[in-house]
Amino acid sequence: MNQFVEPLILGGRGRKKLARLRPWVVLATPAAAILFQVYVPLFAPLLGYLELPLLMVVYLAFSRRGEISGMLIGASIGLVQDCLSAHPIGIFGIVKTLVGYLAGTLAARLDTEHPAIRFGLGCFFFLFHQLLYWALQRTLLDSAAGLEIPPLLLATMANGLLAVPLFYLLDKLRDTG
Repeated sequence: MNQFVEPLILGGRGRKKLARLRPWVVLATPAAAILFQVYVPLFAPLLGYLELPLLMVVYLAFSRRGEISGMLIGASIGLVQDCLSAHPIGIFGIVKTLVGYLAGTLAARLDTEHPAIRFGLGCFFFLFHQLLYWALQRTLLDSAAGLEIPPLLLATMANGLLAVPLFYLLDKLRDTG
């Protein structure tokens, strides 16, 4: 593999000492993201395209670097989001559990510290989340939910762009001691 691409893509478990997240960060940031997702779009509808709880699932699964912890984080955040929103209970729980599992799996194999990788994974996971949510609505709820491609692609880019500075700020809240 190319000497410039290899360090960007392949991130081994033993290459870097992982800094732990402070417990208040693990609890407060997903809670703030869920409250943002539920209440802010009532006043600013365009901000409804930002999926902060999803980005928190992805970041926390990246920081834990494990499939099981990613699934538990995704299920927890998804079910709390279901309880506070008007969506059927369980849909976000299912979708975010699968996202957490996949993010935890990829975190063990990729260098998730690089901004380009974070942007790409932010876009990928948002698109995966939306397509899975749409598929579950159609199959489990027998809902004729439409999928509008242009707004979906714009929201994908917006969430990918938001992932880079958000993950950087969350990195600053890690306990390095």
